Amino acid sequence: MENTRKNKDFNPNNCPVTHCMNIIGGKWKILIIYAISKKCNRFSMLQRAIPVISKQMLVNQLRELEEDKIIERTIYAEIPPRVEYKVTAHGQSLIAVLQDWGMKDLKISAKQ
Repeated sequence: MENTRKNKDFNPNNCPVTHCMNIIGGKWKILIIYAISKKCNRFSMLQRAIPVISKQMLVNQLRELEEDKIIERTIYAEIPPRVEYKVTAHGQSLIAVLQDWGMKDLKISAKQ
């Protein structure tokens, strides 16, 4: 059974914000991307880092992020097999924007 996203191609006005939200929107993707960028790069590590996400949801989100070229998965031919994730250069550009915005907002919030 193939898992398809509901909103992946919905963008009637060709809006860049809608396009972005179709790729990284939802409850978990930003947390997953951030965790992988901080060397939390194995499935079990991600489960421990985000304990409230279900196993199936984590699998689905990882697949979607890989499909969108935000992360990449490397399978090592070992016994037992080892799989590691890393943020692609395309994904790194997203992290840079999020961190920049987050730092600016933290400074604004601290002044209030």
